[in-house]
Amino acid sequence: MAPHPVEEYIPVGTWAFIEDKFTPFGKETLAKVIEFMNTEVYPALRVAEAQVPADPVQRWKTEVPVVEELKKKAKARGLWNLFLSKAHYPEHGVPLTNLEYAVIAEILGRGMQPASESLNCSAPDTGNMEVFARYGNPEQQKTWLRPLLDGKIRSAFAMTERFVASSDARNIKTSIRQEGDQIVINGHKWWISGAGDPRCRVHLVMGQSDPNNKNEYLRQSIVIVPADAPGVKIVRPMQVFGYDDAPEGHCEIIYENVRVPVTNLIAGWGRGFEVIQGRLGPGRIHHCMRSIGIAQRALDLMIERVTDPTRKTFGKHLYEHGTIVADIAKSRAEIEAARFLVLSAAAKIDTHKAKGALKEIGMAKFVVPSMALAVVDRAMQAHGAEGICQDNFLAKAYAGLRTLRFADGPDEVHQQQIGQRELKRADEIKARSNETKRREDALFAKYKLARL
Repeated sequence: MAPHPVEEYIPVGTWAFIEDKFTPFGKETLAKVIEFMNTEVYPALRVAEAQVPADPVQRWKTEVPVVEELKKKAKARGLWNLFLSKAHYPEHGVPLTNLEYAVIAEILGRGMQPASESLNCSAPDTGNMEVFARYGNPEQQKTWLRPLLDGKIRSAFAMTERFVASSDARNIKTSIRQEGDQIVINGHKWWISGAGDPRCRVHLVMGQSDPNNKNEYLRQSIVIVPADAPGVKIVRPMQVFGYDDAPEGHCEIIYENVRVPVTNLIAGWGRGFEVIQGRLGPGRIHHCMRSIGIAQRALDLMIERVTDPTRKTFGKHLYEHGTIVADIAKSRAEIEAARFLVLSAAAKIDTHKAKGALKEIGMAKFVVPSMALAVVDRAMQAHGAEGICQDNFLAKAYAGLRTLRFADGPDEVHQQQIGQRELKRADEIKARSNETKRREDALFAKYKLARL
C-alpha cells in the first residue's frame, strides 16, 4: 500500500499513531486537501497578497479574486465546511471527527488565511457557524447560517471591548436591553475580526442584559446584529505590528442605540457565557492546529535557508554552525510535543465534547502559540534581515501568532485554570503517598531495618 501523502508533512510515527482513528472518508479528504494545497493554494498565496490594494480605502472594499477562484474549486472538489462535524451537527456537518479535522487544519495553517478561507474554514466564521448551528432557531439558521455555509457572506463576533479588561468576560459593559419587541444595543468594541470585510453581513454581539443578576455568569446575552444596522459604526481597522489583515481586518466598532427585533436573541436571555464556551472549545483547537502548520512551514523555510550553498558566514555554510543545528532540533522536538497535545485534545472533544476536554484544550491553548512563536523566531534569525521584512511570510506569521496569546482567552487565564485543576489532585496524591509510606513501613519492620 502506498504511503499516505500526509507523511510528507507529519512524521511517519505520528501518522501510525492516529491512522487507525481515521475513516476511509477522513483519509481520502485529507489526501485531497494536501493535493489541493500543493497544486492550487501554495502557488496562489503571493498572488492573493498582491491583489489586496495598497490604497487605504480600496483595500477594505476588495474581494480577492484568486481566493474567490480557489473557493469555487474547493467547493467543486467537496472540500467545504470541513470543520463542522456531522457527529455534532447532523443537519449541516461533514463526516469528519475533530481529530481528523485537526490534521487537516494543520495542513491549512501552512497557507494561513487564504488557505482556510478557500475551504470556508476560516475564523471567525467557523465559530459563528457553530453558534448558529447549535443555538440558532430555524429562522436564524435560514437567514444567517445557510449563507455562511454557502460562503456567500462573512461574519464577526463582537466581544472584546476598549477601556475594559476583556480577558475576564464578566467585565464586558456593552448594554443589551429589551424595549418592547426590540433589543437596544450600546457599546464600544474593538479587535473585532472580520468586521472590515465587505462581505461581512452579521455581527454576533455579546453584552450585559441583566447586570444585577447575583450569578455573574447569567448577566450576559448574545444578539444578532446585521452589519448594516443603523447605529453600527466602524471606527477604524486595528493593526498588529503594522499588519491590518485587510480585507477582513480587526476593527474598532461603536454600537450606538442599535435596534434589532427581540427574535435576534441567541439561545435565550443570560446564556452568553454558555454560548461562548460552546463556541470557543473547538475553535481554540482549530487555531492551535493551524499554528502548528505555520510553525512547520517556518521550520521548512529555515532548513531551506540554511542549506542554501550560496550562503556562508565565517567560512562555513549556515547548517555547519552548531547553534543552527541546535535550533532546528529544538524546533522539531517542540512541534512534535505540541502536536500530540493538540491531537489529544481533539480526540477528547470527539469522545467527551468540548466541555469534557477543557483541561486538554486549555493546555494546548497556552502551549502551542508560544511554541510556534519560538519556532518562527528561530527561522527569522536564520534568515537575517529578510526574516523580519514584508518579503517573507515569517514576519506576518509572527504577528498573527502573537495575537493568539490573547485571542480566545489570554495565556494567564488558561494557566490559572489548569493550575487550579492540578491542585485539586492534592488529596489524591497525598493519599497515594500515605499508602506507599504504610507499605514501606511494613517492609522495614519485616526485614528489621532501621530508617536512615
